[in-house]
Amino acid sequence: MVKCNTMPEVRNEIDRIDRELVRLLAERQTYIEQAGEIKGERTAVRDEARIEEVVAKVLTEADRAGLSRAIAEPLWRLLIEKSIEHEYTVFDANRRSVSSGS
Repeated sequence: MVKCNTMPEVRNEIDRIDRELVRLLAERQTYIEQAGEIKGERTAVRDEARIEEVVAKVLTEADRAGLSRAIAEPLWRLLIEKSIEHEYTVFDANRRSVSSGS
């Protein structure tokens, strides 16, 4: 962590972190897409037990890293919901291409 003395320095560090977060989220998305291709049933896309498992792991890591749970939990729940929406899209597209013989 860099000690910043000016707002431009703070903004530069936030921008740097945002770039890294985007890269990591893009990588995470590739695994969401793989899940959408692997799962055999559309009903398997939403897995409530897995959602709670992920959130619990994130909160444990947030506590270790000093990230507020008030930020971590709603942020990850939104990330999970958007990931599930994307996975449904991938699942449906994959099934259409399989059924059409593409």
